[in-house]
Amino acid sequence: MDGVGAGLPPTRSGDLETLLALLDLEQIDDDRFVGHHPEQVGSRTFGGQLVSQALVAAYRTVDGDRPIHAINAHFIRGGDVKAPIEYRVERHRDGRAFANRQVSAYQGGNVLFSMFAAFQDWGQGLEHSVDIPDVAGPEALPSIGDHLIGYEDRLQMFVDALKPMEMRYANDPTWVLKGTGERLNHNRVWIRADGELPGDPRLHAAALAYSSDTTVLDSILTTHGLSWGLDRIVAATVNHSIWFHRPFRFDEWTLYATESPVASGSRGLATGRFFSQDGQLLATVVQEGVIRHFPARR
Repeated sequence: MDGVGAGLPPTRSGDLETLLALLDLEQIDDDRFVGHHPEQVGSRTFGGQLVSQALVAAYRTVDGDRPIHAINAHFIRGGDVKAPIEYRVERHRDGRAFANRQVSAYQGGNVLFSMFAAFQDWGQGLEHSVDIPDVAGPEALPSIGDHLIGYEDRLQMFVDALKPMEMRYANDPTWVLKGTGERLNHNRVWIRADGELPGDPRLHAAALAYSSDTTVLDSILTTHGLSWGLDRIVAATVNHSIWFHRPFRFDEWTLYATESPVASGSRGLATGRFFSQDGQLLATVVQEGVIRHFPARR
């Protein structure tokens, strides 16, 4: 995976440099690492940051060329964005082809987050997957910045957020759909790193893990005609899983296709699939979040 892939963005943005710095964890000892927050933060630690930093910590303890094939994470407490996070790795198994790790994130002696990570050698076997959705290619679509024009006062959290990824919606985002009254039971967005990533495939996996927490819950809202920033919504991730199916470069365009099969009991479930531009299914995501809507009083 070394070298430049076809169609990579020519430069690396400052926000992507920031993400790469976030993923360069400080090592305390063989199984303990420290991660930091960027300057652009919300009220609590972004879930994608926790997942990607925990994945890097787990990778640091795995010898040989065993790529990640699955992670299963649970969010326990919201992180303090003004304090560093300590990641503690437990080594549960080191086999010839497999390795298993548990990573827990701590602040002030409290567990914020816990994740199991499974690594396995690539092998030959049966091959099949679902088809990529039929959507316009990324080159023909506007940037997320274009979609935010006119919404700056109501979506300041998105305007000010760290943007290490280039994103192009193949359908209108939640806030635009809110204005048109259209409801949509799925979401399609092209994503890639905003610049060339180093050749290390571990960083490409971490970049996908970071991005997997963006837009995944959107289809819960659009199913009900709601939008981030425009409706009174409280959302928090409860658990998050990713299965990695094929090698990939995350500085090449991937289509993140998400939908929500159910919302019930103040929780919503969303599923997502990352596809390469040539239609290969690269990874599958499942996320459950607490979703509470407080309608305006009339």
